[in-house]
Formats: sequence, structure tokens, C-alpha cells
Amino acid sequence: MNIQIFVNNPWEENTVVLYDDTKEAAVIDCGCFLEEERKAIQSFLTEKGLTPVVLLNTHLHPDHIFGNEFMKKTYGLETQASEEDNFLIQHAVEYAAVLGITGIAQPPQVGTFLKGGDVIRFGESELEVIAIPGHSPGGLCFYSKKDKLLVAGDVLFAGSVGRSDLPGGNGTQLLEAIRTRLFVLGDDVKVIPGHGPATVIEKEKKCNPFFQ
Repeated sequence: MNIQIFVNNPWEENTVVLYDDTKEAAVIDCGCFLEEERKAIQSFLTEKGLTPVVLLNTHLHPDHIFGNEFMKKTYGLETQASEEDNFLIQHAVEYAAVLGITGIAQPPQVGTFLKGGDVIRFGESELEVIAIPGHSPGGLCFYSKKDKLLVAGDVLFAGSVGRSDLPGGNGTQLLEAIRTRLFVLGDDVKVIPGHGPATVIEKEKKCNPFFQ
């Protein structure tokens, strides 16, 4: 599986594009905010000859869904996310304003609700859905066992974990879910977080201060 990461919007959010030899692609957490960010993703898909067939969200905080309307209008894709996070879409415009971003359009509604254990398929690739609540009630991670790859959203970072003081957050729940559902995946699994650099499970088990 091939990976392309775009760093988007004022929060420097990681938008992840996964694709394989079939040229079908999954776009995860499309956070493009500016026109130039939208053009960068579109140009990449065009130049590589990729067809995006899946639009996924690890969670529905504004910085991770800014580009969902663009993906819907351009490629006809509706996002797939947890129903537990659906309330965040209703207040996305106000929430973004509180965080300093104004003038955004109301994001589109979720097209398909996902839950832990679901399997997302595109091309010859599969992603298992792992539910990790705590940063948001409906936090999801997307895991490729074959490629030893985890797209973790704002659940697990290099040397840190997601904040739990936002609406619906729960720090105890978050740490327990990471321990029991992510740290068991394998030490060599690569982790792509929602912000910042990639890491691996082994490093976070041994060095992440939240688990020492």
C-alpha cells in the first residue's frame, strides 16, 4: 500500500491518502481548508491516475472535516465515520469559530456510520476499523494488518496522546483503549497520527510518557 500525507489547515492536520496498484484510493481525514490545499490533493490524485472511492474520518472535529464538502462535490464521496461523533457536525461552524476559524461552510452529514470491527475495502486493500473513544466519543482508527499500518487520527501521537478535555472526551477511557486495542497490534506497526510525525507502536509502548 502506498501512502501520501498532506499537512492541511492552521492546525497542521494530516490528511492521508492510501492507494494500491489498482489505482483506487482511500482518503482519510480530509482537512484541506484553503483552495491551494484542495488543489494539491486534486492534482496528486490526477497525476497518479488515482480514483478515490472511500472517504473516511477518524473523528469529526472541524480540522479533520474541512475538506469533506470538497470531496463530495468533486468525487461524489460521502464520509464514513462513527455515529457517536455525529453531534460534532451539527456544531462544526460554531466550534471552528471558537477555535479561531470563521467563514467555513456547514460540513455535509455522514453518509455511512462505522463501528469497531467493520472492514473497509478499496482496490486490493482492507482496513479494519478499531474504535478508540476518549479524544472524542466516536474515535476510530483504521488498521491494515497486511501493511502493518495504523491511521490513528488524534488518538495516539509520537510521544503523546489526544487531548480529552473537548466535548465528549474521557482521558481514562482513551488510555485504556490504546493499551488494550492498539498496543496489541504489533511492535512494528507504523502509526500515522492526525498531527505531527509518524511513529511505531513499540516506541510508544516504551517511551510515551502517558504509559510509563
